[in-house]
Amino acid sequence: MSEDEKTPARAIITEYAQAHFRYFRTPEGTVYAQKKGHPVARPIRSQGTTGSHRQELMVGLFHDGKGVFNGSAIKEALDLIEALALSEDVQPVYIRVAPGFDGATWLDLGRDDGQSVRIHPTGWEITTPDPREVSWRRTQLTGELPLPVKETDGKGIDLLMRLCNFATADTESLALAWLIGCLGPSVPVPAPFLTGPQGAGKSTGGRMLIRIVEGMTGDLRRAPKDEENLTTAVAAGWITALDNLSHMTPDLSDAMCRIVTGAEDVKRALFTDGDVFRVGYRRPLLLTGIDVGVIRPDLAERLLPLRLERPTIRRTEADLWVDYEEVLPVVLGSLLDLAAKVRAVRAETPTDLRMADFAHLCAQLDAATGMGALKAYRASLDDLNDDVIEGDLLAQTVLRHAETISAGAAQRMTSTEWLHLLSGLYNGDGLRPLPKGWPTTGKVLSDRLKRLQPTLAARGVLIDSGRTSAGRYLEMTRPAVPPPHEQRPMF
Repeated sequence: MSEDEKTPARAIITEYAQAHFRYFRTPEGTVYAQKKGHPVARPIRSQGTTGSHRQELMVGLFHDGKGVFNGSAIKEALDLIEALALSEDVQPVYIRVAPGFDGATWLDLGRDDGQSVRIHPTGWEITTPDPREVSWRRTQLTGELPLPVKETDGKGIDLLMRLCNFATADTESLALAWLIGCLGPSVPVPAPFLTGPQGAGKSTGGRMLIRIVEGMTGDLRRAPKDEENLTTAVAAGWITALDNLSHMTPDLSDAMCRIVTGAEDVKRALFTDGDVFRVGYRRPLLLTGIDVGVIRPDLAERLLPLRLERPTIRRTEADLWVDYEEVLPVVLGSLLDLAAKVRAVRAETPTDLRMADFAHLCAQLDAATGMGALKAYRASLDDLNDDVIEGDLLAQTVLRHAETISAGAAQRMTSTEWLHLLSGLYNGDGLRPLPKGWPTTGKVLSDRLKRLQPTLAARGVLIDSGRTSAGRYLEMTRPAVPPPHEQRPMF
């Protein structure tokens, strides 16, 4: 056969690839490949050393007797496939959890055979999802989960609570609500912050919680140096757990807020002049530490304090994890039973809380089990408000001044006038210096008060702003009727 009659290598590869794989693009424009009938998808441009689409294509060609091809032929074929895929179906890919049809959600077990758990208000089952309903994306952070056990009668929940050192039943109910929230891709959940004295097992408890969803390879990480490193780690997995936090910078605090409620970054695509790619994420976070210092108000609304206590009987790490791995299938099965039960009940959505979806989930959990999770969640937010106020001298000064305003009355001034009044109230008209970080201009004061609005409102002080013909103003009000869940007096 002459050289002109030979089929080009790129044509052989392209024909084989289209016969054995399904190609599609995500809403962000990335092209993925799936073995036909299999839910796991891989980006065709991945250059990973293990499990890349390029490697699975080379192995398939070799095993099926098509030959061994050089890199340039495979690159030319993938270039053509990528161009063709841009006109194919648009479908998102998911890590660990995904929405499904008919109100169901899916949990990726991380198995090579693609078996996953379909969770529905009517129950759950282990099956392989249709690739057009769910496409899984895997990374090195995607660990394998054991097959969950059916009909556990809640035994796994009891086993989990015996292994963890939660201080109260309220803490246990909040931990369960968070775990159920982690099984839903559309429910933003606050970040649990495991606290307690030294030796309470905070790191161990954090690992136990995340490994129910992430498998035995799930682990805690140290706090990243900057926001970019944090978002890179977050985008590669489902639950991000940061261990032993002792300080939280404003940038890290803001980044955590965005991760909990959802955000998107736009970055320049490598080796291009102007192309960009989007990185969207909303992920569960988990934090551990004794104390992180001053907590900013916006982060406080997104935290879920879980207090642990020192165990009375100590066990070795090896024995503890052997027992945990043995009961993990039962724990996961019980959690899935509870998740299906919670989704089947109806409950009113609290409208006064920032994380309304999680508050609604707590109300559903209460309706299904009678645990009192919503009441515990409200109490935890009140405690966090106290922490914010104790760490913010401006908030304390505002509350002191609010005591002089009659209930139901309002006081309106410009931000500069408010700054003069509050500064004089704090420093006693010059008897003591203003603290570091005190607002220096009316604009800075206005921005600080806007950030403190939810915290002050929880203590019965409303801050509003507006404009008249004379200029902009800030208004402080003490409502005649305090918030229904506010029982504590102001400073």
